[in-house]
Amino acid sequence: MDALALRSVLAALVYSVLGIVVFGVAFKIVDALTPYHLWRQLVEEKNVALAIVVGAMALSIALIVASAIH
Repeated sequence: MDALALRSVLAALVYSVLGIVVFGVAFKIVDALTPYHLWRQLVEEKNVALAIVVGAMALSIALIVASAIH
């Protein structure tokens, strides 16, 4: 039983790291495809409309990654 629990925890950690990496890469790709720098617009310019769009994009990428892992 211990080996099974350890294997499950290890698998969860690996999939978590993989999901975070894929999410980061997808965000960088979207940032590269947009005509402006997303982070600068969100943090420095405080663009609320763009923040809502980026939040929706982040949720959609997270759902895709979670579905792919599941």
